[in-house]
Amino acid sequence: MNPIKVGIIGGTGYTGVELLRILSAHPEVKLSCITSRSEAGTAVTEMFASLRGHVDLSFTDPGEGQLEQCDVVFAATPNGVAMTHARGLLEAGVKIIDLSADFRIKDVALWEKWYGMSHAAAELIEQAVYGLPEINRKEIASANLIANPGCYPTAVQLGFLPMIEAGIVDLQSLIADAKSGISGAGRKAAVGSAFSECSDSFKAYGVDGHRHLPEIKQGLALAAGKPVDLVFTPHLLPLIRGIHATLYAKLDDTSVDLQRLFEQRYANEQFVDVMPAGSHPDTRSVRGTNMCRIAVYRPQDGNTAVILSVEDNLVKGAAGQAVQNMNIMFGLDESTGIDQIALVP
Repeated sequence: MNPIKVGIIGGTGYTGVELLRILSAHPEVKLSCITSRSEAGTAVTEMFASLRGHVDLSFTDPGEGQLEQCDVVFAATPNGVAMTHARGLLEAGVKIIDLSADFRIKDVALWEKWYGMSHAAAELIEQAVYGLPEINRKEIASANLIANPGCYPTAVQLGFLPMIEAGIVDLQSLIADAKSGISGAGRKAAVGSAFSECSDSFKAYGVDGHRHLPEIKQGLALAAGKPVDLVFTPHLLPLIRGIHATLYAKLDDTSVDLQRLFEQRYANEQFVDVMPAGSHPDTRSVRGTNMCRIAVYRPQDGNTAVILSVEDNLVKGAAGQAVQNMNIMFGLDESTGIDQIALVP
């Protein structure tokens, strides 16, 4: 098999450099081009010394035409950018994996409401496949356009899915209390993500409504076959990487063995680890990996399920899952290039 020629749109952010870290060591990939309008002509290793000896490329302007020569292009860009490239790349026969939110939500009007802009490629949304392998593996394998899930939506959906698929929870009383490391805010300079603002502090944000809410509700409703109601409250943790989602669901059927339900649902999933009963997964256990670790509780044998779901927001929550999708699209083993062990401590 010839190497997969890969391009990256927007290689200067945290998800971009995470893609570079993973793909530069991927045995079936050849990095062909990495674009950045602001850094065109700058060597990648001048910005990211961690990649010295692994990436021998300079950033290029996306208008130079190199992206059209790739087999697959990852868009690691702010919302609203990938949709301006998608049509031309698809017409050139290039597969696209979009790490932004441009193609995640099927309702165009709903997307435009939450993201505050007009969609530039609305006709492509229908063909976009939502790239959560644990539910869409077959569709991903034949897709040309992948909407890579958001970081919070990955942790939350994987935590709720087994119970929703089994039909054992009240769909109108779901609660997701989720926390993310600061890298989830991106690499841009901003007061809210400055060290002296975030360190030794903890806060909620987006309580009235977060952009990931409609994405999560869309995915859970598809699993349930009917609308769901969800209270989703994100928080900012004073750490760099990691998401911890504590999920609450009222059980309609308390006779189900939740531990067994989760173990059976994810028995064949390489990147979901259902931990032994009584476990408390921490974000450190998934740092730098594509793993989502889950623990299952029913406190005091009551009628409320409490699910703990942790992931690295830059890997399973972004770049690692994107590479997992690429592996599926090109017929590779899903773990190729993303089977790293977590960094501890």
